[in-house]
Amino acid sequence: MIRSFAFTTQGRLHTRDIDLFLMPTLLADTNLFLWVDFENPTPEEVQKILAGVFHFHPLSIEDCTAVNSSPKVEEYTPKEGDLFTPYLFMVIHSVDYNRRNGKFATSELDFFLGKNFLVTYHQQPLRPVSVIEERCMQGAMQIARAPDRVAHSLLDMLVDGYNPALDDLALEIANVEENVLHHPGKETFNHILQLKKKVLVLRQIISPQSEILARFAAGEFKLIRPQLVPYFRDVYDSLRRINELAHTYTDSLTGILQVYLNMSSNQTGEVVKLLTMITVITTPLMMIGTWYGMNFHDMPELSWRHGYWVAGVIMILSTGLTYWYFKKKKWF
Repeated sequence: MIRSFAFTTQGRLHTRDIDLFLMPTLLADTNLFLWVDFENPTPEEVQKILAGVFHFHPLSIEDCTAVNSSPKVEEYTPKEGDLFTPYLFMVIHSVDYNRRNGKFATSELDFFLGKNFLVTYHQQPLRPVSVIEERCMQGAMQIARAPDRVAHSLLDMLVDGYNPALDDLALEIANVEENVLHHPGKETFNHILQLKKKVLVLRQIISPQSEILARFAAGEFKLIRPQLVPYFRDVYDSLRRINELAHTYTDSLTGILQVYLNMSSNQTGEVVKLLTMITVITTPLMMIGTWYGMNFHDMPELSWRHGYWVAGVIMILSTGLTYWYFKKKKWF
């Protein structure tokens, strides 16, 4: 599906659902800004518009249509024989966390940003795109006055979309911390390891995109007007804060894992201590019982009339004294 819009420099909608043959004419009008949005387009549509109308570089078109492209931003400047005008090509990802299966899902969004045009490409419906389109149609906040404004609004919403995922992760970390303190077990241990993997995946998603937005925040690209650089810097600051929060989650999970291991070690130590105490306390019983269990004929105690009772009393007294000694030392 292809959606196309032409806006005036005042941010008002001029035309929508533009015919293919009219796009070059609208692109040539310096008083208009053209936004074309691709959602799961066919290869023929891609070639007709990206290559036929905008004449984008084949490498950027290839990156755009490739599956699971890495986040990147490149500035294309026409050389001799090129038909395209200068533009920025950017690959960025939105993120969604599904608590049911405990996995992060990413959706790719590609930008072709020029002086008077913006082309967005995505395979799946994206909420930031639909929301910004609706705001542009309504003339809200005059977003559609220039392509870099629309690009900033899209990036801002994409970054804001990370917050629900972080909130879900924070809730899971709080739950697993509670389980470690009150219900430590193998299931809790596995849950901690799964959460560490999830946070690692989140950091792997955020880190390269943070590097991209840092270049926008530094005002590296000429197609981003100077007055909009602070806005891109604000988006970068938000993503950097999210990245720092993900690092904090990693540290928290490492601490929780250490607490779990210490508690498991303490529990194992208590079990070993208890078994050792039982062994030591019952040692007199075993020694005396083993000694007189030999039943050799020449053992004088065997013929002693009161030997059985004496041996029993000695075993009881020695066991009781051993127990009393450990209790006095507060070893249990």
